[in-house]
This record gives sequence, C-alpha cells and structure tokens, in this order.
Amino acid sequence: MGVVVRNLQKVVPLRRARLRKDVNTLRHILGIQKFDLGVVCVDNRRIQHINNIYRKKDEPTDVLSFPFHEDFLITTFESIGLAFQGLRPGKIPCPLYRDELNLGDIFLGVEFVMRQCQESSMDLHRALTVVTAHGICHLLGYRHETEEEWSEMLQKENYIIKEYSRLTGQHLLPMMKPCQQDR
Repeated sequence: MGVVVRNLQKVVPLRRARLRKDVNTLRHILGIQKFDLGVVCVDNRRIQHINNIYRKKDEPTDVLSFPFHEDFLITTFESIGLAFQGLRPGKIPCPLYRDELNLGDIFLGVEFVMRQCQESSMDLHRALTVVTAHGICHLLGYRHETEEEWSEMLQKENYIIKEYSRLTGQHLLPMMKPCQQDR
C-alpha cells in the first residue's frame, strides 16, 4: 500500500518525493503502512473553498482531513442498530476487505503553510511534515474541539514528532496552537 502525493498548486515550489518519504516515515511510526493515504497540495484559493464547503469557514487553512473509515463505520453500525460516533482516537481501523485499506485524504494548504513559515523562519518541508502529522491524527479519529480532545491530540502529535526526529535526525516541533472551540 502506498502514499499518493498530488500537487495541484503552482504558487510554492514543492519536492513531492521528499514529502512522500516523510509521510512514509510518519506511517511507519504509527504502524499504518498497510493503509493507502492521499496527500493533496493546494493553494489558498482551493483550501479556502474546501474549508468553506465542509467547515463553513470562508478562510484558508493549513490542513483538512477526510477519513475514509469514519462515514463507513457510522453507516455500518447505524444499519445494524448500534450507535457509533466516528473513529475512536488512536484506534487503527480494521477493514473487512482489502480495498478498504485506506485511511483517507489530507489536503495541505501549502501556500498558507509557506506564509506561516515566512513569519516564523521555519523550513517549509519540515512544517509540511508537522502539518501532515496533524492531518494523519485526524484520519485516526483525533479531534480538538474541547480542551480534553486538544490535550489528547497534542500528546499524540508530540509522540509522532519526537519519534520522527529520532528516526531522521531532524528536530521538529509541533505547530499546534491553543485549543479553539470552533476548530
């Protein structure tokens, strides 16, 4: 199984091979190598449009995640009369069929991330790795709508970034901001 990286923007020069390698390292850390994962790099206009459609926020953002299993599991459990509210944070999906070995898709607002990097003098590719880790956490059911969820997700991101840094020799830091109720 693999990672598909699509670059649909032309604003920021991007090294897809490096991003794919970094995403594969993140998948290894989380033990999700058997799952396919899509990473789509877009500009501010596209990420703002997607953010507006799915989150009703008419502004660009750094990352949006669309889990493959969340809707599938909810529909499946509702059809047999069980209540189920999405993925449980940190629980790897257990698909019944090989063609369900897919975590979902992450849309990276590359232009948005680049502007954040310019403000903080951070390397773009390192920042994209951190933002992708955040997106993968969402694909695994982590949320940050409450302080408790935020704390749980930050703990997971810290673990991922620490392991990534240990394995690659790079020193990355999570980019998470304080909890915001509307996120």
